[in-house]
Amino acid sequence: MTVLGAGSADAGGARADEERLAESASVVLMQPTTLCNLNCSYCYLPDRRVSRRMSVEVAQAVATGVREWSRKRPVAVVWHGGEPLAVGPAYFRSLVAPFGSGEGYAVTHAVQTNAVLIDEAWCEVFSTVPVRVAVSVDGPGEANAARVDWAGHPSLERVMSGIGMLRRAGIPFNMIAVVADAAPGAATAVYRFACELGCDSLGVNLAEKKGVYGGGQGAGGGIVTFWQELAACWQADPRIRVRELDHVYTYIREELAGTAVLRAGRALTPLPLVAWDGGFLPIGAELAGFRSPRHGLFSAGNVLDTPLAVLLARAHEVPWVAEALAGVAGCREHCDYFAYCRGGQAANKYFETGRLDSTETMYCRTSKINLMEGILRHAERACV
Repeated sequence: MTVLGAGSADAGGARADEERLAESASVVLMQPTTLCNLNCSYCYLPDRRVSRRMSVEVAQAVATGVREWSRKRPVAVVWHGGEPLAVGPAYFRSLVAPFGSGEGYAVTHAVQTNAVLIDEAWCEVFSTVPVRVAVSVDGPGEANAARVDWAGHPSLERVMSGIGMLRRAGIPFNMIAVVADAAPGAATAVYRFACELGCDSLGVNLAEKKGVYGGGQGAGGGIVTFWQELAACWQADPRIRVRELDHVYTYIREELAGTAVLRAGRALTPLPLVAWDGGFLPIGAELAGFRSPRHGLFSAGNVLDTPLAVLLARAHEVPWVAEALAGVAGCREHCDYFAYCRGGQAANKYFETGRLDSTETMYCRTSKINLMEGILRHAERACV
């Protein structure tokens, strides 16, 4: 399969020096608190031991903009901390309430949680708001060795208790796992665990150098084999969806249909995050709370001062965002995977290289290129 070259005249979109963000977002990340009750060794967040809570005023300001966007297409508001559930059920309801519901707009809610705090009160919130739930758990037994609390105690038993609450309440959930060691058998273990857990879908993140975490793993044949193994597991027992496989297979279908060229030409889709204090990041959500020696605090304004749509429309004028868009332009010009990847991740570029306008990163190699290679290798061997 030929991947559309970034600099192709057939790309049909903006010139490489004219990268722009789309006018609205279909997903908005919200940080209800910086606090987390766990101290996972691979976590990138800088202030997860500090309790800073989003005000209702910030939620109200975001809700106004999100409702406008949702008149054109549904918008998912994803509550993602810290540990979002650390704010408590009652306060969480007060943050969600401004988004409301009504004719002419469609807003849904989701939460990414470690599940430790899930109880009957939270299950009632999830059922009545309603809120889609995604649980962070890395697989069976020792796969969760990195997921400890601040006293160094394991969390898996408490996580499984929270998941049990969801299951008894009939609340569907997804699972996201961080794989710290992509050794042979790791993909099989995490996939079988997810199937046995009864989740609807599995997302897999490889531990990576980002934020305050300086570890990660190298690219190469071992990572390719990991993704190949995961694809084989899914094909043998496709009872749940796998986020990474969905992304690749969607792209492959577009290539086969001849529509990948349109994908490459679209404006960059923003994935904005609104921090606890109202700070707005149109891209690079993992940069929240960090400062650059050249750009200062990573922010493109504040929703308490400026409407959401205006912040997004002006985002390209913010120096650090402009630098990140220049990095996307570089990917478009030089990377054969651009139509599939769409320019990499700004946060990974910064934390790996110290700049936002760099191009290929270790994240690109392990979680995009090696992923594609692994799936293609699986397809080739399955056809033999």
